Amino acid sequence: MKVERSRHVVLVRPPAVERAGSDVWGSVFPGLAPGVSPTSLVVVVCADSEQATQWADLAPAEYRAHPVTGLARTAALLKQGRVGLLAGAAPDLAALVARAALKLATVDTIVLAWPESFAGELDALLAEAPDARRIVLSWNPPALGDFLERHARRAEIVGDLPLDPDGKPLGPACTARYAVVSASRRAAAVRDALDALRSVRPYVWSGGAIEPPAENPDAVVSVTLPTREELRTLATLGQPVVLALASQMAYLRSIAALTPVSVPSAADRAQDRAETLRAQIAAQIARGDVDAELSMLQPLFEDHDPALVAGALLALRREQGAGSGEQVAPTPSVQPGWVKVFVTVGKKDQAGAKDLVGALIREVGLDKSQIGMIDVKETFSLVEVAPQAAEQAVRRLTGVSIRGRRVTARLDRAG
Repeated sequence: MKVERSRHVVLVRPPAVERAGSDVWGSVFPGLAPGVSPTSLVVVVCADSEQATQWADLAPAEYRAHPVTGLARTAALLKQGRVGLLAGAAPDLAALVARAALKLATVDTIVLAWPESFAGELDALLAEAPDARRIVLSWNPPALGDFLERHARRAEIVGDLPLDPDGKPLGPACTARYAVVSASRRAAAVRDALDALRSVRPYVWSGGAIEPPAENPDAVVSVTLPTREELRTLATLGQPVVLALASQMAYLRSIAALTPVSVPSAADRAQDRAETLRAQIAAQIARGDVDAELSMLQPLFEDHDPALVAGALLALRREQGAGSGEQVAPTPSVQPGWVKVFVTVGKKDQAGAKDLVGALIREVGLDKSQIGMIDVKETFSLVEVAPQAAEQAVRRLTGVSIRGRRVTARLDRAG
């Protein structure tokens, strides 16, 4: 579909980039011939860096899409004019504006990707681009009434609103189970779910037409986020299990009565061990106590890529652990210090240190000994965690609701 450039538009879609992207491409660069790179910059504001990466991965190659996962690199790419479509979370885009790396006043079109969970963060950002056309992706436009009035006034709404004939919100379409997964682990999560359900006749739906199989399935798994009607159709085959991203949970709760399904896996445990090891290595580098080791390895660096040397050392460590019957997982070390985690919730959300500690213990799985000082600012918080728990805290805290606000977490770049 194409929309006139002079008009704001609201596209009513489930919050899934893989489903809504095709509606957006022709709207942000109307009239652009296939294979031709755009000459103007389009900015996509989304929930978190995971969703930003999805936008960049799914955009046509000629759009020169880039996700904001590192401010310095993004600033350099923008300065050199190498980006046609920039996708990022609101705090990261605001940081680029503050650095004067991103000039929103020159942007023609801004895509707001399902701002239901972060609309409160956008007023200052959108004030920098008062004349830019807005394309708003929303699964619940009535909930954005005041926001749309301020930032996309008189927008054309394309799609069906989630309201009954009397104008009341629709209730759940059916009951369903769910598991929260990351976009990169969806394929593995399907196997984990089928293993947990002990399924021998599964029906796995990845979008498209829903066609009943020849045999009645003993498990129905939805890999793609369904619409209300699609979920209702899936429920005729059996109770659906939906694999959802953290940022999609509010929408999923609006269309189904949910219960969680547990899909623990060896992959998750291995990933946690790997993250712990990476955090320990990063902490060792930060301490700078590696001069003797570097001197010993210097002759190898002259003949081999240092990354290959590091990989070989880890391989030797694994082989030695396997040969001695010892556990390969890293053993706890003396606490070298704290790592700061930036969390997008603060005093204006009525959040306090106690709320953050509770989330880190209940949702992230940290022990109190792994949590240090917490500094709650007006619009964000800085949380100190043990180095070996830093990546786990960022991954599992992102998408958690604190004081009714779904937060994004990342390592503090200023720390």
